[in-house]
Amino acid sequence: MQVRPEKKEDFQAIEQIIIRAFENEEMSDQTEHQLVGRLRNSDAYVPELSLVAVEKGEIIGHLMLTKVTIGENDSLRSLALAPVSVHPSYQNQGVGKALIEHALKKSGEKDYESVIVLGHPGYYSRFGFQPASKYGIVPPFEVPDEAFMAFELRRSALTKVFGTVHYSNEFFKQS
Repeated sequence: MQVRPEKKEDFQAIEQIIIRAFENEEMSDQTEHQLVGRLRNSDAYVPELSLVAVEKGEIIGHLMLTKVTIGENDSLRSLALAPVSVHPSYQNQGVGKALIEHALKKSGEKDYESVIVLGHPGYYSRFGFQPASKYGIVPPFEVPDEAFMAFELRRSALTKVFGTVHYSNEFFKQS
């Protein structure tokens, strides 16, 4: 399996992966593919951090990181991880893990300092994500504390910020 940045010619295949990955998720409104499309057209989009997992020439997974700010400190280079999508027939085989590990490594290499995620605590804690509230960071919407998590790409990066995460407006629009 190879992990690489997405290309424009991948967009249709990625959309299908996202639709399939979320079609039976209870905690989903099944519009994640629309969110990805909106984010690609925003200032928050980081093309080299929107990744695909490819096996035998077929896209089997996708992950997107986009820029966010935390509190009033816009000097901290932070990202939001959302969504992570793996084709159902490849789930529970390490595809998501490979995408996340690759994304965190590449983000650090690009001098980003932290990553925020809203997701399953049992899953994301395996990568070192911790409740964002530990750092005084809160979501702009109501979610369970344990599901809103942060990861420091740089040691102590989150000690210099606190407050609400400001996502791109595209997160709040409806297609």
